[in-house]
Amino acid sequence: MPLLHISLRAGKPEAHRQAIFDSLYRAMRDALAVPADDQFMTITEHDEANFRYGAAFGVARSGDLVFIQMTVFNTRTVEQKKAFFRRATELLGESPGIRPEDVFINIIESAKENWSVGHGLAQFA
Repeated sequence: MPLLHISLRAGKPEAHRQAIFDSLYRAMRDALAVPADDQFMTITEHDEANFRYGAAFGVARSGDLVFIQMTVFNTRTVEQKKAFFRRATELLGESPGIRPEDVFINIIESAKENWSVGHGLAQFA
């Protein structure tokens, strides 16, 4: 039940944004065994004045940087997370063509009882 928030600079065409969604969904299916049709993702675009990054950690990022923040159940292993980082970066490189240096991923873990996916119920508690 991942929830993804994706941030990027404004101006990319719709096909580029849809390719990001498709690549990340495939990476979640491949690396995290996410069920079919478990797609809960948003993209937020920012103008240049509201999108800042640097070269910290020795990574030469560009204006094509994509921030990906994923909130998931706190049940994933370190190996699954590493596999997701690799697979997402690989697939985003293939489509829409984002350089590995421009893929920035952060995973936030949450206990299952902290989720309600509709109807005001705690479906996983």
